[in-house]
Amino acid sequence: MSLQWTAVATFLYVEVFFVLLLCIPFISPKRWNKIFKSRIIQTIALYGNTSFMVAIAILVFLLIDAFREVRKYSVTEKVDLTNNPTAIEHIHMKLFRAQRNEYIAGFALLLCLLLRRLATLLSQQASLMASNEAFKKQAEGASTAAKKYMEENELLQEKLRDAGVEVPEPGKKGAGPQEENKILKGEVKTLKEELDTTKKALQKSDSDVRAMKKQAENLTVEYDRLLDEHSKLLASSDKKTD
Repeated sequence: MSLQWTAVATFLYVEVFFVLLLCIPFISPKRWNKIFKSRIIQTIALYGNTSFMVAIAILVFLLIDAFREVRKYSVTEKVDLTNNPTAIEHIHMKLFRAQRNEYIAGFALLLCLLLRRLATLLSQQASLMASNEAFKKQAEGASTAAKKYMEENELLQEKLRDAGVEVPEPGKKGAGPQEENKILKGEVKTLKEELDTTKKALQKSDSDVRAMKKQAENLTVEYDRLLDEHSKLLASSDKKTD
């Protein structure tokens, strides 16, 4: 085997190894995607398209050359060489080598395309799996938010019913969800205003109570002072009488 065909055969063996490696089932597409996005592979991929096209061109050229050699040495049926067995053996040997080279070049070309396709499909599958997980998490988050909103809505309706506010039942026809939400918002706004008014009245009452308490304390102090003065006046009057 010449040097060029030895290189092609080695390239074929490497391709077979990588195809088998990519087909290993226990290595997930995510792991392959991480490997493909590594710094080394990205550096190789910068020149990957040019190298791939060059390799394809070389393999196509070698395949055409091998096919030409097969056509060249397929002359045993056209030429009578029964009287020259050495020539027959030589032609058969050349034909065998040409056919071998044809198979090597053909399979190398096929596996080269297959490797590129496998790598692309693995990357796409990893991206789809990541998108699927993201959509699943987003759907779960939306479902949780909707469930929480429904629970809050039910709780709000119960509070409104307890407060004596009429709340339309969900099963009744008439007002749609948007109108019901508007009604609920208006009622909640009214309740908030009433609550603010009550708070203000309570604060005013509290301030009045504090003022009355302070006034009572002042009156108590004044009463104690008057009692002291009265006691002093009584004591002084008793002394004068004696």
